[in-house]
Amino acid sequence: MPPHDDEEHRQLLANRLLDSSEEESAYEYSDKVHIIGVDEPDDEDSTKTPPFSWKKLWAFTGPGFLMSIAFLDPGNLEGNLQAGAIAGYSLLWLLFWATAMGLLVQLLAARLGVATSRHLAELCRDEYPKWARLLLWIMTELALIGADIQEVIGSAIAIKILSRGFLPLWSGVVITALDCFVFLFLENYGVRKLEALFAILIAVMAVSFAWMFGETKPNGAELLVGMVVPKLSSNTIKQAVGIVGCVIMPHNVFLHSALVQSRDIDHHKIGRVREALKYYSIESTAALAISFIINLFVTTVFAKSFYGSKIANSIGLENAGQYLQEKYGGGAFPILYIWAIGLLAAGQSSTITGTYAGQFIMGGFLHMRLKKWQRALITRSCAIIPTLIVALAFETSEKSLDVLNEWLNVLQSVQIPFALIPLLCLVSREEIMGVFKIGSAMKVISWLVAALVMLINGYLLMDSLSSAVSGVLITSVIVVFTGAYVAFIVYLISRGITSSNWFVKNKSITSIDN
Repeated sequence: MPPHDDEEHRQLLANRLLDSSEEESAYEYSDKVHIIGVDEPDDEDSTKTPPFSWKKLWAFTGPGFLMSIAFLDPGNLEGNLQAGAIAGYSLLWLLFWATAMGLLVQLLAARLGVATSRHLAELCRDEYPKWARLLLWIMTELALIGADIQEVIGSAIAIKILSRGFLPLWSGVVITALDCFVFLFLENYGVRKLEALFAILIAVMAVSFAWMFGETKPNGAELLVGMVVPKLSSNTIKQAVGIVGCVIMPHNVFLHSALVQSRDIDHHKIGRVREALKYYSIESTAALAISFIINLFVTTVFAKSFYGSKIANSIGLENAGQYLQEKYGGGAFPILYIWAIGLLAAGQSSTITGTYAGQFIMGGFLHMRLKKWQRALITRSCAIIPTLIVALAFETSEKSLDVLNEWLNVLQSVQIPFALIPLLCLVSREEIMGVFKIGSAMKVISWLVAALVMLINGYLLMDSLSSAVSGVLITSVIVVFTGAYVAFIVYLISRGITSSNWFVKNKSITSIDN
């Protein structure tokens, strides 16, 4: 790196740190895991990346696993079990590549948070005019509420199964809401305690679904073929769209950019920032590799058990365990309860991360100076009230609950551009990222992935609307909203291009003057 670029970046970081010190940060200094001083010499070159250290990797491990919970939430589990039951092993290759695309997006979110010392919601607040950032906040909150309803309902279904139907859905919703506050209380004892809780919940999921994998004994040869041979038919398009649509959740992009700030690193030294990015890349990749294996277990269990059966199209979260029980019997430990334990761990962990994300999103976009418990209460209330209504309304109708789940997936898919576009625009800009902006090749790959994800989710939206909408008035309203939706996406992209071009032009003029 040329010396003047090094100096420019150090000055950029210094100014950014000075600005961020005047406002509320994602984590208080006392709450952070302090990295400085672990296996480090005092007289190091500030631009040199320190050598690899297992001890340092352990210190950085945590945020990636919290991020990976969104890949294991009840919405993903339902998408995976339906893909297995309807498409068999044929979509395993897509599950792998969808997870890889999700990893790319999450690494960019982590890069943004580490390089700027601010998370995506905070940067959006500064980047866009008031009307645009408020609209972005509303869209993100809607996506978060949609995800939260699925997650809480998933936990409530698990509680209903484990209580043998004694506790109805609505009581499971209340229990899940209260549990969330109890778990978040652990944060007062340090972020590592909260991360340990998530590690335990991921382990519970892994053991539960691995147990089911062992009980059902999926076909190894078909599993391998499904992993390496791309196959897609007209009958499995909907399941394929569901797999891709579930892996990138808007609130998770905002969350990961904030979680990486839980580690205290020396942002004045470029080598330290590079080191943090390296360790976060390793732990995020490991976390999503584990999530992929867990999702693989779920998909193959239902592929082995129900692919080609008459009930394949009717399987959902609520009846999946019962169908497994009827097929494989009780045994020493009934598979119904193994399924429920895994589902409960998925629901509880994802509701906590949803509340966590809501705090960062609200605080970042609105610059609200509230205590953590106050933000948690507001965020939780926004999701629990509609979830209670859903639980009471759909208590006795499994089919209606599955239909609602499909529309919640549509709601979240609609919001994906409002997380991806600001992220990609910001990580591409030198005045934001300094020397850590993404290069041309990565920019092309990232935008291609984003375009693919948005097109796939657009297909899901159009397919859902075409089968559900009728009448001139409703069609006209949808056309108007679609036009406004597309116009806002175009605005976000054009603003990103304009801002980037302005900086390049201004920098060129400054260089000529100097």
